[in-house]
Amino acid sequence: MRSRPTIFSSVIAACLAPALAAAQPVAPTVRTESGMVRGASEGGSIAWKGIPYAASTAGQNRWKAPQPAPRWDGIRNATHYGADCMQLPFPSDAAPLGTTPSENCLFANIWRPKAAGARRLPVLFWIHGGGFVNGGSSPPTYSGARLAEQGIIVVSINYRLGRFGFMANPGLGQGDERQPYSGNYALLDQVAALEWTKRNIAAFGGDPDDITLMGESAGGMSVNMLLTSPLTKGKFARAIIMSGGDGRMGQDAALTTAEQKARAFAEAHGASADADKLRRLAPDAVIDELNLATLGRPSPTYSGPYVDGIVVNEPRPVLQASQLRGTSVMIGATSADIGGPSGFMIAGASELGGLLARQGAAVYPYCFSYVAQSLSAKGASHASDIPFFFNTQDIKYGNAVTSRDQAMGATISRYVANFVKNGNPNGSGLPEWQKLAAKGEGGIMDFSDRGVAEPGSKACGVE
Repeated sequence: MRSRPTIFSSVIAACLAPALAAAQPVAPTVRTESGMVRGASEGGSIAWKGIPYAASTAGQNRWKAPQPAPRWDGIRNATHYGADCMQLPFPSDAAPLGTTPSENCLFANIWRPKAAGARRLPVLFWIHGGGFVNGGSSPPTYSGARLAEQGIIVVSINYRLGRFGFMANPGLGQGDERQPYSGNYALLDQVAALEWTKRNIAAFGGDPDDITLMGESAGGMSVNMLLTSPLTKGKFARAIIMSGGDGRMGQDAALTTAEQKARAFAEAHGASADADKLRRLAPDAVIDELNLATLGRPSPTYSGPYVDGIVVNEPRPVLQASQLRGTSVMIGATSADIGGPSGFMIAGASELGGLLARQGAAVYPYCFSYVAQSLSAKGASHASDIPFFFNTQDIKYGNAVTSRDQAMGATISRYVANFVKNGNPNGSGLPEWQKLAAKGEGGIMDFSDRGVAEPGSKACGVE
């Protein structure tokens, strides 16, 4: 007698299966310039991950300007991150990579709200940090899903790192289509990704004429450089600079120094005049133990970004000579950031913000003082603001996340979304965030250790 209901249920299930399958939402498919991509739901958003915005940088494409992405037939499954760029992983739980690094790494990820409607949405373009030697777009806390739920499009990208990203050897430029030569490959990647976004984002529901750059640490420094690059004029509307320094680039940024270090690297590998031999080096030989743990040591063979006048200018002099009226910038640092209150990050953000305001920009300064309740640290450490800006603090802290942590992330992410939409972070129900006056009057928005946004602070930082 018990077998009949089982058989009956199986028959009903078999009959209903086609109808149930048809009722499930079809994974969204979008046509890019290289081919079709299929995404997947992620919370209240739709995500497309691992979309090539340029070709692999392996082999003969190593140390070349980014080349066009190859086309593909059919529909590409875009439900997983593409490989992060080649690096020696840094043992940190701040933002652990979700992929195995590779030289085939120039990928973009896109999130849009499920209820996007017909109107084109403003775009947030995220550039990760990591000292230009580590990092990628795959860490779970960098997910743009919750920001996108608030009515914006979020794009994140990978770019070449370390010596793969910076090599001031003009001999490598022979036969390269981009002339004159620039060995700032990491910045060329960022520019190529921005250009790709402008060409393709409308297909995802985004507005190519309304892009906000956002970066933290090396990503924030990248935003400084993109603000003043000859290659990015008119390609974005506003910027968010998180712990991006003061707009100065340092001694290693001189072209002569960068070229000297590139020559020393080539000579160390017996390839001073042989570009092909350099491109055949094993990736480990190119990395040569370079990562965040060794970055502070002087290196005779690595420079990082340098001023070439083609892609990268020294940001500060350019900004001092610029009229920035109509530009909006959100800028700040964490309260226990690198160097302390008078250091490159905290004092640097204040100094650069003041310069931008004097040049006519609408500047919204902040200090991130909040410390997650599961931690006992005095002050907010470098990069600890990122999960709260993305509203992914529960992903970062897991079961230790508290309601106060969640409220802080909800507040900050609302300010970010408002800024992306309007160039002004303010909105209904939020404490008013005043912009910095041209003469420096006005306070800093402090995302305080009490778990609330407190306007009017006069300083940032703890010793």
